Amino acid sequence: MRLEDYWGIGPKTSERLTESLGTERAIEAIESADVRALVDAGLHRGRATRILRRANGEAGMDVLATGDTRSVYDDLLALAASRALTAHAADRIRVLTPLTDRGAVESRLDDVVAARDAWEALGDDERERVIEAFDAYDAAEGSDLATVETAVALREAGLTDAPFEAIGALDGERLRDAADALADVRGAIDPTGAGGDGEIEIARGADNELDRRREQLDAARDLANSAFDVLDAVRDGSLRDFEALEAATIDHVASETGVDPATVRSVAPDEALDAADFVSATLRDLVAELEETVAEREETLAADIRERIGAVRGESGEDERDGAGEGDGAGEGDGAGDGDGSDDGDDDTATPTGTVAGAVSAVSDAAFLLSLARFAVAFDLTRPTLVDDDVAVRNARNLFIDGEVQPVSYAVGTHSLAGDPGVSNTDAPPTGDRVSVLTGANSGGKTTLLETLCAVALLASMGLPVPAEEAEVGAFDRIVFHRRHASFNAGVLESTLKSVVPPLVADGRTLMLVDEFEAITEPGRAADLLNGLVTLTVERGALGVYVTHLADDLSPLPDVARIDGIFAEGLTNDLDLRVDYQPRFGTVGKSTPEFIVSRLVANATDRGVRAGFEHLAGAVGEEAVQRTLSDVEWSEGND
Repeated sequence: MRLEDYWGIGPKTSERLTESLGTERAIEAIESADVRALVDAGLHRGRATRILRRANGEAGMDVLATGDTRSVYDDLLALAASRALTAHAADRIRVLTPLTDRGAVESRLDDVVAARDAWEALGDDERERVIEAFDAYDAAEGSDLATVETAVALREAGLTDAPFEAIGALDGERLRDAADALADVRGAIDPTGAGGDGEIEIARGADNELDRRREQLDAARDLANSAFDVLDAVRDGSLRDFEALEAATIDHVASETGVDPATVRSVAPDEALDAADFVSATLRDLVAELEETVAEREETLAADIRERIGAVRGESGEDERDGAGEGDGAGEGDGAGDGDGSDDGDDDTATPTGTVAGAVSAVSDAAFLLSLARFAVAFDLTRPTLVDDDVAVRNARNLFIDGEVQPVSYAVGTHSLAGDPGVSNTDAPPTGDRVSVLTGANSGGKTTLLETLCAVALLASMGLPVPAEEAEVGAFDRIVFHRRHASFNAGVLESTLKSVVPPLVADGRTLMLVDEFEAITEPGRAADLLNGLVTLTVERGALGVYVTHLADDLSPLPDVARIDGIFAEGLTNDLDLRVDYQPRFGTVGKSTPEFIVSRLVANATDRGVRAGFEHLAGAVGEEAVQRTLSDVEWSEGND
């Protein structure tokens, strides 16, 4: 496959990736959703994320049928990524897409919920140690040593059961031995060199003898770079002949480098053109000799490290996989594997457990799942029940509103959250309706409810828990969320219809969440269009929630459509609108201009402006305005 076959990669991007990574490594990075690799290659993080989303979830991206749906999707992933334990885990979260396979959705939900429960079960000290381990892992950019030390920390925290079986399968003693060995290594070990010809760079301080030889080599190189200074240092009037100069040179070099004089003498040339030639040749050959002794010592130590890590990398065969599962099988799409945890020893393609390579994969997957677990805990997310064709939530919350939020219950479609047949209340939304028309007060939370339903549907589609006490969510091929766009421009109306109608009439299941259609054309015609959308939604077997202020202008709705309302209840002591955000089912909500005018009257400081607002109060109902103001004053007096 060519790089340019991937979405978003043209000739220039392909050339950049090829120059930086090579074609094979670039394709591997795309297939494994490695955002970091593409960013390091020079791509902007946002573009790299978009490329990887399409490469790893092309079908799922079709669920995001409108720009507003994609906006909610982006905001959700940004919110989840903000709880990530590592930069790579955040990248993996950002490239999550809706899953088209119901089994994959259930599997990810299993893993994320299990990870959430495991995280909640940890004590504060254990959580802090895990966070510190991942902080060190991130600071070391996921080095082998940091990976192994993080794996040890996760094991010590008890994160060894599902969905962290891969951590549990690692051999603790061998991991600690590997950590000791890796502490002697500078940088990362070439993956090809853990039993082969790859390089292992021994860190200073790992071996006293190697450090001594390196210091001698450094000193010899310094002298070789200033051979004439050495000649000046050994040449004085007391030297009677060339042999005396040779002896003085050997003694000086031995003294300055710490090398045994016999060794210096052994590399000195038997014949030289002159004193300068003798000094430079001696130093040149000494450097070569010391380079060889350093390399020999490095290889001896590297062989020892390979032997110690080799047992952990599982190169010696079946004995490295005693009692191990078949690996986590994790991919960027799932974040955890679907293996059954068994291993009959015959699967040579299975990832070896108890290995550094296994630790790399296991720690990456653990960071990903624990990051999603922290997201679920932080926002009190719960597992939704996956169904075929409805959206129903009990006590759902909007994730994008800070502070205390009134939870709401709502539903369209046939669901099991309802109470007795024909009876509905705030805890049991009505069932069986394909469409609802949501009406009510300005600033009453209607758009927020649409956004909440959109977020619930998207999270569930990605196999993630949702912000509700209880939820049922169907499998939707398209989610059409359209926010209010205040303009009477004919182009806006046309573009809006072109964005919401095609996904509605396409094959498959569609969820329509459309806000105040009347804002893009005159009210009378808007009511006609809204009627048409409601009936088309029913005819196409879709589900829909339509927000409007035109309920009284609508023609009789289909039997499987209902009207709900949100009501403002007055003003607070601070003259803020007090709203009951929970919709009242089967009831037309009313706009509440008297509350808005009341606030304007109360806040007006200029006498003329106040008189103008009082005139408007007469237009909307002076008695209602006065009653509202009296209620506020009475409330203040009783605080």
